[in-house]
Amino acid sequence: MCLDVLKIRQVFTKKSRIMTKGIYALCLLLVAATILAFTNRANEPETPKKSSTKTSTSAENIAALKIWEASPDGIVFNNWKSSPQGKKVLAGAAKILPHTKDGSSMQAVVTSLTLPAGSRLGYGVMVSINGEAYILSFGALKLNEMQQLNSLKVNDQLLIKSHFVSYAPKYAYAIVAGNYVERNKKILYKRIPPKNGC
Repeated sequence: MCLDVLKIRQVFTKKSRIMTKGIYALCLLLVAATILAFTNRANEPETPKKSSTKTSTSAENIAALKIWEASPDGIVFNNWKSSPQGKKVLAGAAKILPHTKDGSSMQAVVTSLTLPAGSRLGYGVMVSINGEAYILSFGALKLNEMQQLNSLKVNDQLLIKSHFVSYAPKYAYAIVAGNYVERNKKILYKRIPPKNGC
């Protein structure tokens, strides 16, 4: 009887060893499969996340414009546009619009070294382009840029380039953004685009 019990114990010991080895093998297999899955996932190219910023549709833009036009500021602006002064400023802006669109040069003559009273455009001068008066605005300038432009005098003949013309009821002249100014074939000012693209 003791022999039978001893044989049974040996059988169970052998089986438990086999089961333990099997469990270890399964665990190793599971670990290897997990590592392989994570490695493959890390090597997959990431799909770009969709931008959460919503772009306005043209219908939304038109609706926003109508709301603004009904506001006190919009009413003042539209009244100014239809006034003789507004029409004159808009006509002046239209004259140089082709040059601002393609960045081509314009001949200008300095007519005043000061801007109209109450202007909030940074540094600028008054110029005449084809007989029409404009504000040539440079905005905020660095010290070295200011020094070059401070050499300007009334009646200086300039070659200017601009990419933008604007207007506002506050000003009796269209506003030309100064991107490039040359006098006597010498560059006085050239706007350097910001690094972030704005």
